[in-house]
Amino acid sequence: MSVKADPVYHQFEDIEQQNESYIVGMWVFLVTEIMFFGALFLAYVVYRWNFQHTFYEAHKLLDVKLGTFNTVVLLTSSLSMALSVHFAQLKKRWHQLACLGATMGLAGIFLIVKFFEWKAKFEHHLVPGPGFQWHGDAPANQAQMFFNLYFAMTGLHAIHVVIGILVIGVLALLTFKKHPLVESFVPNEMVGLYWHFVDIVWIFLFPLFYLIPV
Repeated sequence: MSVKADPVYHQFEDIEQQNESYIVGMWVFLVTEIMFFGALFLAYVVYRWNFQHTFYEAHKLLDVKLGTFNTVVLLTSSLSMALSVHFAQLKKRWHQLACLGATMGLAGIFLIVKFFEWKAKFEHHLVPGPGFQWHGDAPANQAQMFFNLYFAMTGLHAIHVVIGILVIGVLALLTFKKHPLVESFVPNEMVGLYWHFVDIVWIFLFPLFYLIPV
């Protein structure tokens, strides 16, 4: 069975120029996102260097098992997203939709697990603010800085996961309706790039917060 060629829109000379413009635009967006997260990672490095013992003590209060589970969940979602791009290229719409659905489902599982992680921190008064309670040997203000960064960085990441679910949902809906905007596989590939970026950010967050060495 022959695969139908992707449409070339009037503002482009050929399919190569069209796809290149999409890819360049997406990478420019991702670079801005990298700069955004980069400032937080830099802050983490500075405080981690200055409060090494405190950060080590504070990280023991995070659930490594849940963090590991969520890491596996996100890595699996990257696989399902990559498969959705593959099936989009082959014009296998139902396979593509199944993979997009799997990606959204896995993202939902990630957020549910993260909710219970955060809930435990609220119950143990480990949320930065007037009610923060620290029972370790290290200074409380240094421990509070650890949780400041933890909630800021994992919270920002969770927002990106929510945005990803919404974008993937719109893509799936347009694909289901055979909308002209998604005749090409490129929109799926662009959403895939965003989702892989979200996963990569977590790959850095997981060891930085959950696997701090002595």
